[in-house]
Amino acid sequence: MRRILIGLIALALLAGGGWLGFNLYAQHRATADVEAAFDQIRSRGGKASHGKVAFDLMTRTLTVEDIAVEPGQQSQMHIKIAGVRATGMRQADQGQFSADTIEFSGIEFAIDSAVGPSQMKAAYKIAQATIRDYTGAIGARALPPSNAITDLYRFGLEQFTSVLASAIEVPTIAATIVTKPDTAKPEGGDLTYSGLAMKNLRHGKVEATKADRFAFTFKTAQPGKSGQFTGELSNLVMSDFDAGSMLAALDPEKANDDGTHQMYRQVSAGPYTVTSGDVRLQIDSFAVDDIGVQPSKFRMAEMLAMLPQDQSAPPTPAQAREMMEKLAGFYEGLHVGRLEIGKTSIATPQGTGSINVVRFKDGEFAVEGVDTPSPQGQFKMERFALKSFSVTNLMRWAASLTTPGRAPSPDQMLGLFGVLAGAEVKGVAAPFKNSKKLVTIDTLSLDWGQLIGSIPSKAHVVAKFVTPTDPSDPKQLPLVLGGIDKLPIDLDLGATWTEQSNSFALAPATLDIGGIAKAQLRIALGNVPRGLFSADLAQVMGQAAQIEAGTIEFSLRDNGGVDSAAAQYARGQNVSREAARQALADSVRVHREEVAAANPDAGTAVDAIASFVGTPGQTLVIKLTPRAKVPLMQLMQLLQTDPQSALAQFRIEASTGL
Repeated sequence: MRRILIGLIALALLAGGGWLGFNLYAQHRATADVEAAFDQIRSRGGKASHGKVAFDLMTRTLTVEDIAVEPGQQSQMHIKIAGVRATGMRQADQGQFSADTIEFSGIEFAIDSAVGPSQMKAAYKIAQATIRDYTGAIGARALPPSNAITDLYRFGLEQFTSVLASAIEVPTIAATIVTKPDTAKPEGGDLTYSGLAMKNLRHGKVEATKADRFAFTFKTAQPGKSGQFTGELSNLVMSDFDAGSMLAALDPEKANDDGTHQMYRQVSAGPYTVTSGDVRLQIDSFAVDDIGVQPSKFRMAEMLAMLPQDQSAPPTPAQAREMMEKLAGFYEGLHVGRLEIGKTSIATPQGTGSINVVRFKDGEFAVEGVDTPSPQGQFKMERFALKSFSVTNLMRWAASLTTPGRAPSPDQMLGLFGVLAGAEVKGVAAPFKNSKKLVTIDTLSLDWGQLIGSIPSKAHVVAKFVTPTDPSDPKQLPLVLGGIDKLPIDLDLGATWTEQSNSFALAPATLDIGGIAKAQLRIALGNVPRGLFSADLAQVMGQAAQIEAGTIEFSLRDNGGVDSAAAQYARGQNVSREAARQALADSVRVHREEVAAANPDAGTAVDAIASFVGTPGQTLVIKLTPRAKVPLMQLMQLLQTDPQSALAQFRIEASTGL
């Protein structure tokens, strides 16, 4: 029995010694592997050092303390980590390892980088960070020789694509950024992130990223004073990020890639506030869907390279135009499916203005629910929209206007029709001059299309609004004296050119002035050549000679205008309204014989007009039909010199009715 006990004790001592020896071997091996990883950095010209290395075989936990790294030959990056603790470590594929958790403490990261012609220094501090279910490369890739921000960004994304993890959690990040660091008045600010977390990282793709809070304070040097603005953003959420899209945009070999690569499925956040002096902006929420890039056009390095090298000198017109054109191409490479900004308010010493929502989707840019103060009073608008809106096309049009040495040509100015396809305003209530009255707009809509060059050959205008009458305007004084204090106006005007028949029609053309009259006009023109749609005035005049006048039809419905005119005449002449109407009708009939002598049909028109003036509530209809081909330019000249001969070119039909 004694021998057995002695044997067991000896065996335990041997096993314990073996375990201790193996644990020491594992620690030595871990230290050697860590040192080998640091040697890789040193071999590339960088600096790397570390403190104590410990490895616990039972829990497969590696601990490394006091890490300091300067990855490149130039000191553009500085990294310090107080400690790293990796638990559940194991060998993955060749050149990779896995860990259940990796915990970092005391991270300090500094970078000196060039952003275009500017220099920027940034320092980040992270008290704690945790990575869960990690798999990644044992050694880091070589740092790029350039310290350009795009090269460093690409390097970081390439490192990121080799990582797999179920989550990354960073409670806080504090950053200090300094721009113009070598100037007497450097600019910059402080930024703080709280509650940053990423979920399900797989080779550069992230299922979800969130930050509970982002706050910043920036200072800017201004002539004679210093400026400062602060801001705070909450509840930032980014879904389905793909680093591959940005890598494609940063890869010179992808310069011919015309495909669209989705970068985010959605980015949302809010509320967001910015304060500068006594001005405060607040946005309740915003969301952007389907953000993507087109590598052949979204070339970030080229965009930064085109920034002016000397920012103290303003760019020349030629430089400004070139920059605008390049920026237009850059924005063309950025795809956004939908943008929506929630309620926005701006508080100033003059008052607070607000917008309920701003939207961009399917080419329509809309602003809804505007309520803002103005010097005359409060301005409100339910909706303003631009149709077929494109930032790219707008920038290219603006660039075309900045031709050095000459003013924009008419054709260039008309190019705005190609940038948009229409505009709409609804629900406006605006102060009328300095009175307490309001101008209200129910609808104002403009649409155009079928461009020939830069000129639309199809257009439609709809306007429904109410404007107060102005006693200070002599032209409106009769209306005011007649008891009309506001004018409801309803306008519907459409014009279309048809290429197959070379015809032009103005229809509908309706003007309804509430309480006065409703007028409708239809005009048809024939033999209208395509060349008429030109910004060249000489060409237009030459082509206009071919146009032929067609049928003209006019109708006028009396809705109170005749009574108002009769009442005004009656007051001026001190007669009854009936006598006033008869006098007005007689003043029309006095010209009948003179007009009928040139064109018997015109006598019928005079009779109809006299009947319309003499009897309230009627509808007057006059139709002019050409007797033969009538050149429009010739007709216009006759109207100025010999109106009766001009009327003789038409067969005239006229009638009245209730």
